[in-house]
Order: sequence, then structure tokens, then C-alpha cells
Amino acid sequence: MNTSAPRRGGAADPARLLAWEVLRAVDERGAYANLMLPALLNRRRLSPRDRGFATELTYGSLRAQGTLDGVLGTVTSRPVDTVDPPVRDALRLGTYQLLSTRVPARAAVASTVELVRATCGERPVRFANAVLRRVAARVEETAGDVAVLLSAPDVSVDPVGHLSVVSAHPRWIVEVVLEALDGDVAGAQAALAANDQRPGVHLVARPGRIGVDELVAQATAAGLQAHRGACSPYAVHLEDGDPGALGAVVAGDAAVQDEGSQLMALALAAVPMVGRSSGLTVDLCAGPGGKAALLAAVLAAERSPGEGLLALEPRAARAGLVAASLAGFPAAHVVRADGRMPPVRPGTADRVLVDVPCSGLGALRRRPEARWRRTPADIAVLAPLQRQLLVSALDLVRPGGVVAYVTCSPHREETSEVVSAVVGQRADVVTLDARRSPAFADVPADSLGSGPFVQLWPHLHGTDAMFLALLRRRSD
Repeated sequence: MNTSAPRRGGAADPARLLAWEVLRAVDERGAYANLMLPALLNRRRLSPRDRGFATELTYGSLRAQGTLDGVLGTVTSRPVDTVDPPVRDALRLGTYQLLSTRVPARAAVASTVELVRATCGERPVRFANAVLRRVAARVEETAGDVAVLLSAPDVSVDPVGHLSVVSAHPRWIVEVVLEALDGDVAGAQAALAANDQRPGVHLVARPGRIGVDELVAQATAAGLQAHRGACSPYAVHLEDGDPGALGAVVAGDAAVQDEGSQLMALALAAVPMVGRSSGLTVDLCAGPGGKAALLAAVLAAERSPGEGLLALEPRAARAGLVAASLAGFPAAHVVRADGRMPPVRPGTADRVLVDVPCSGLGALRRRPEARWRRTPADIAVLAPLQRQLLVSALDLVRPGGVVAYVTCSPHREETSEVVSAVVGQRADVVTLDARRSPAFADVPADSLGSGPFVQLWPHLHGTDAMFLALLRRRSD
């Protein structure tokens, strides 16, 4: 039986029903909310107000799941994880409304009870009603202060425990962020809070294909609010609207790409070469192709026309995405291959980009359910692969050439510790100070960290939390 299918027995509010369906798909099938929600919104005829409300309910409830379950746990006589999952998801939606929206308590309770009746039948209605009334009373008593509701430890005594409660993040992720920020509690709180903010849409105007001002003008003419990015010279920010409606995006002259991702590719392209050039740049883990396309565009626009780019991607579907991104760049080619065994002679590439598979902890604001899916065990699996790929990249680059090691994570076990472990075993590699790259000319120098690596942050740079190390193969 498909427990996500609504049952007869009541009329649920369409925005709340849609949000519940996404939560069920995430919980039951491991769906990704950032993919499923837009698809459902496109199929349903909701008013703009209902679309916005459904989006807030979905993403907000998924991000705050730990907090919501904690609040529910204070008013139920049984563990929250033993509640029937379809009912539990409805209760999460109701609790989120009571805790984090302006929906009046009576309306939040009544609408959620109707949602339970419509989707789960009559049997759990009394239970849901009783639980939500208790939640509403607790929220009123505490003025919605999560720290009080969940008895958060004092920040001066247990900063990790406190931040975990008030920011709705698993304790281990708080530890990761706090360590990456050298124990700065205020900075960690700001970084964790940024994961709850809706990320803006960043576009890249691919050089040689379209200019930034032209892309801004095109977006404005389409009725979208657009302006230049703050850090990348090719970035355009959209305040709202569908970027897929822009002709430049359809033609491949522009694309959706986080500004931090743009800076990673630009930093590699900007490193001056030492020694005789081979004319070859390799993207070792190219899918889905955004960085490869920007590298190809920069090489075509600013370098010798003989320079080429080879993009490697082992999975067929992602290789197809890379090929689509590189359409129109005749000097760029895609090959299905594992970056640990590249079909290229060692010591021949000028530049190698190795954007390794990682935990994605740097993009939690884009994947609301990810903070509850990832575990420390994932890092233990990923770190050996990351080291292998970095070794492969360093073997592939020629003396005098450069490797850019990139992750979308602030976790030191995926970032600086991987680099240090690999470079520490090689006498033929020197670490460059990535902060000095011209790519970061428009980024405040004091926000880039102590070096030699670069760690971007949503709360400081408005980008995903991207990490960069630049490594040169010695030519002496």
C-alpha cells in the first residue's frame, strides 16, 4: 500500500497537502525536495500565495525536522519515531506553522487536523488534535523560544549542544562548522543560520558568449530583477523568476551556477603556468558540467585557440549533462572515465580541476533534508576516494602545472586534511596561497581565512561553502 496516497475522508488545504506529499516522498522514498517540489508545483494550479506557502512549509519543515521532533517529543507520551509516518509528517507541518509562521494557532491546528483526516483517515484525528493543541500551548507559554522549549544547554557551557538545538542541526554538523571556523561560536551560529535562508539564483554569463551587462538587460526585459554578482566578474544574481525563461540560458550562453562555483574554476584558470605549455586542461570529475563549461569559455576567450579541455565523468547520465554544458565549445570534449584512471598520459596536463565527490555540507541551504540524511560514516567512505582522486590529479599534471582541489564542504576531513595527507607524501608538489588568486580580487581578503586555502561561506560571501586548494607540480 502506498502510504503517501491521500485517503478519502476530508478536504485538505492544497498548499499543505502538497507540502505533506513532498515530506512523504522524502521520508518514504528518499526523494530530493529541491527536485520534487518544483515538479509538483508545476503540475498543480495553485495561486502565487499558495505556491509560496507550500514552498515555505516544505523547506522549513525539512530543515527544522530535528527541532520539530524535539518539540513533539515534549508533548507526546510515546517516542516520535514510533508515530505512524504519514501522521508524523502532518504533525511536523503543523508544528512548523505554530513555531515559525504567522498562521494563527487555531488555524494551524484545525488545518493540520483536516490534513490528517484527508490523508490518513479518521482514526488518528483525535490524537493529532490533542498533540497539536499541546504544542500550541507550549509555544504560547515560551513565546516560541526554541532554546526554552527544548531546554537547550547554556552556550557558555556547551556551545555545540546549544547551537544544535537553536539552529536545528545535528550535533556532528555543528562540530564540523565550529571547527572549520576555528571555534568562533558567533560565526558558527551565523553559518548555521544561513543554511535556513533561501539561496538566491546565481547565473554565469559565459565569457565570449554573452556579457554580464547584456545578461542583466535580458533578464530585466523579461521582467526579472537582476544585478551583477559581488564576487565573480561573470555572475548575475536574480531576485526572483525562472532563469529557464531567458534566451541566453536556453542557448547555453549563460547558465545557473553558484557564484562560489564560478570562483573555483576562475581561480584555476588564473594561475600562471610555469614551463612549456601542453595546451591541455582536464576536469577530472566534471559532472554536471558547470565548472567545465566556464573553464572552456575562459580558455576559448582568453587563451590560445589551440588550448583544449577534456572533461571526465564516469556516470552516463551526468556525462550527458556535461556534454550539454559543453555544446558550442569545439575544443572541449567529454569522455566517460573514472578520474582515478584517466585516459591521459601522466604528466601532460597544464591544469587539472578535481572537484571531488563530497558530503555536500556546503550546500545544505539548497538541500533541506540533507542535514538529517548525512552521517559521519559518509565522510569515512568519501575521504579515501577524495585522496585517490587528488593523487591522480597530481600525477596527471605536468611539472609546472597546477591542480585545483575543490569540495562543496567545510569539513576538514574532506578539505585541508585530504590535501595535507596527500601533499605530505610528495616532494614534487608545492601548495600555492589560493587567497592571492586574481579570482578573489573582489572578495574581502579578511573573509578568506588564514590560508593557504580558501573557504567560502554562505553567511560571509553569499555562496555555497566551497573549499579550494591550489597545488603546483614542481618544475625544478
